[in-house]
Amino acid sequence: ASAGCAATGQCLSYANQEDILRFCAEEDLVLIADEVYQANIYIEGKEFFSFKKVASDLGLLQRVPLVSLHSISKGFIGECGRRGGYMEVTGFPADVKDQILKLASINLCPNLSGQICCTLMMNPPQPGDPSYDLYIQEKRAILGSLKRRAELLVAGLNQLEGVTCNPAEGALYAFPRITLPRRAIEEAARLGKQPDWLYCKELLVATGIVVVPGSGFGQAEGTFHFRTTFLPSEADIGRVVSSLGEFHAAFMERYRNKEPAGAVEDAPANGH
Repeated sequence: ASAGCAATGQCLSYANQEDILRFCAEEDLVLIADEVYQANIYIEGKEFFSFKKVASDLGLLQRVPLVSLHSISKGFIGECGRRGGYMEVTGFPADVKDQILKLASINLCPNLSGQICCTLMMNPPQPGDPSYDLYIQEKRAILGSLKRRAELLVAGLNQLEGVTCNPAEGALYAFPRITLPRRAIEEAARLGKQPDWLYCKELLVATGIVVVPGSGFGQAEGTFHFRTTFLPSEADIGRVVSSLGEFHAAFMERYRNKEPAGAVEDAPANGH
């Protein structure tokens, strides 16, 4: 589960998280919470809640085995090359935690720069610290830029024929739903592939833009999606959206059929 918006750019509500935790408690499941995008929220009224907090509020902290993940590679820090991250485990029996510690201990020591960056991420400058004002300024600049890029990308996607995309509430991704011509669906079947795979592959060949087929994430039957990102810089994102639009128009024209297929008429956008 992801409390911080991956992979569709949508944020789980507190009520969603309660439901997930209750389900895990009822079914004796381990919950692995990917919380690397906890700072990346762009919509007013949305807020990040850790699964650990929600579990504590529900009195389930010791009933649901929980693994909480965070990384310096994601979020607004984006220090991928530093290779730093951590997991916190709660609710596990002591003997299981001992085995997890043993497995971690027999590995080589994590790189020093990754450990330093993790420490800085978990203990950022506080009000009154010499670097606090600059830290807040840079954090707001990064998140503000990501929000503008997200809005530009989603607006561009929603202008395309047969494409609907929910606002990107957080993380670094959008997950548009696409309605494909019947001939495209038939061509994908001939190749033994999913229709959204065909779309993504042809997009890559034509433009160099890499997106991920929605079929790789699981989607409502009869619907097609792809996941894309708004990571290109503000100087480049407009060109990316333009190239995507030109490709989409050409793809739809090439495979056009009088009876488009590939979407369930009464299904909500993005399969939600």
